[in-house]
Amino acid sequence: MTDRIVTIPNLLSVIRLLLVPVFLWLVLGPEKDELALLVLMFAGVTDYLDGKLARRLNQTSTVGAILDPVADRLFILAVVYGLWMREIIPWWVAVILPLRDVFLFSLVPFLRTRGYSSLPVHFLGKAATAGLLYAFPLLLLGDGDGTVADLADVFGWAFAIWGVGLYWWGGVLYAFQVRRLMATTPRVAARS
Repeated sequence: MTDRIVTIPNLLSVIRLLLVPVFLWLVLGPEKDELALLVLMFAGVTDYLDGKLARRLNQTSTVGAILDPVADRLFILAVVYGLWMREIIPWWVAVILPLRDVFLFSLVPFLRTRGYSSLPVHFLGKAATAGLLYAFPLLLLGDGDGTVADLADVFGWAFAIWGVGLYWWGGVLYAFQVRRLMATTPRVAARS
């Protein structure tokens, strides 16, 4: 882990962050679903590539460890909001996903008492994000008419249900990690 800021993986995360408002505009403004799907798929590819390239190019960084999950969360929240506003997903999905992030954010003060600002991303969290990043384009595609839309809707909901379940399961595991850290790591002195 380095203190480098300018790396290829970090650039991919920044691009993903910049695509958040583009996606929202495409979905809520002109309803250009085909372009929104391309943006969403590109975001999914960059999410996969940033971690893979960070390890392969030895460009893991402190900034990247924060930037990647923030980009993931913001993109997921934006997509959830956009799909809810278009009435593609029900209100309870639009509520339950952000609630998990609020829950995890509430754990940060406990982490800070032990000198941490975040926990490392684990496989379950990445699998949940991947499931949701598969679900959202399929649900958007499923908003149309015809056989392809019907199939996309079915597969989209399958990925969404698994993604939401894994998303919350990962959140619970993070909470257990924080609990274990609180029990095994001494408190650090508060900064003045």
